[in-house]
Amino acid sequence: MNGANVTAEAVAQRSRAKLVAFLAAQSQDVAAAEDALQEAFEAALVKWPEQGCPENPEAWLLTVARRKLIDRMRRDRDSDNPDELESLAAEERGTEEGEIPDRRLALLFACAHPAIDAVIRAPLMLQVVLGLEAAQIASAFLMSPAAMAQRLVRAKAKIRLAGIPFRVPERGELAGRLEGVLDAVYAGFTEGWVDAAGTDEARRELAGEAIYLGRMLTELLPNEPEALGLLALMLYAEARRPARRSAEGEFVPLTEQDTALWGAAMIDEAEAALKHASGLGLRLGLIGRFQLEAAIQSAHVERRRTGKVAWSAIVELYDALVELSHSPVAQINRAVALAEVEGADVAMAALAAVEGDERVRTYQPYWAARAELLARSGARDEARAAYEIAIGMESDPAVRRYLERRRAQRR
Repeated sequence: MNGANVTAEAVAQRSRAKLVAFLAAQSQDVAAAEDALQEAFEAALVKWPEQGCPENPEAWLLTVARRKLIDRMRRDRDSDNPDELESLAAEERGTEEGEIPDRRLALLFACAHPAIDAVIRAPLMLQVVLGLEAAQIASAFLMSPAAMAQRLVRAKAKIRLAGIPFRVPERGELAGRLEGVLDAVYAGFTEGWVDAAGTDEARRELAGEAIYLGRMLTELLPNEPEALGLLALMLYAEARRPARRSAEGEFVPLTEQDTALWGAAMIDEAEAALKHASGLGLRLGLIGRFQLEAAIQSAHVERRRTGKVAWSAIVELYDALVELSHSPVAQINRAVALAEVEGADVAMAALAAVEGDERVRTYQPYWAARAELLARSGARDEARAAYEIAIGMESDPAVRRYLERRRAQRR
């Protein structure tokens, strides 16, 4: 691949969502913005190898995409809308050489508008703002790629037909929309977090973009405790990335990670965000999921200072999280923490509370937790069977090898 193509692909990966958001904010048409930008990328792959890469690749792509978008508007709508076309032209004059404003937050809130079907809001945000493919999103939401693609197309059409504004809503409108935005940003981060070693550039960029959006949200909404909690949670997790794999590429569980490898600057930023969130949450009576999950991560960070994991505090925080969210994932994690405080038998009794939930039957961490707790309680045959299921479900080779070692140690 030549240098021009490499540059085009890098810009596509880094700036696609930013450019789509900027174009869509002007045209009020997400699908048309995506199509116009795709045509601009295709033009770049033809022209850049011949003419050389422009000094400002983003501005070049934006200019070409905007012109294609104007042409599309004139052709498809069979009439010129002077206001829209003048707006696009004015933006072109203002951004050809300058920095392109980041309108992704406005696009996130447009996707979370009440006029959009609630079940498609998060998938829509993941696609248009964080750049995930429909097949990736479909897998996460237990839906076929074809069905997910159709729903996404309909949602984009709804934004255009309903004239949904691309702006951050006023305080009175936030309540029904902020939660969906936070969930989508965290889902994007989680998709990037899957690549523990950070060797997949696209996934690493995705985690970084989610953190960037989290910072933007807290700057825009400095008194929203859940936005601060989400930012803290992502920063705590990302700070541990260097310790998640050994020098040989083997999986290292959280409690065995070398805390000296954790990113101190990110942890300090996370602690400050969580402290601010906790103060606001207590004062406003708004203690939410992300604040509690971040507080759990903060409790794990105590090991950097004391050398010990604060298991009792972690169990108490999981108690609050389970009561708030009724999440089977939180219940599983609570059982694992409970084993460190009250023993494996008590933890197994707690884990039994989620056995009837069909969702956990295909959730690999449930089987890994079950296997470990069974082994610690002396039920070795049952433990081996649970390990087999967990190993069979795990797609990460390093985690599979870790589970295989744990199974061998429990014989």
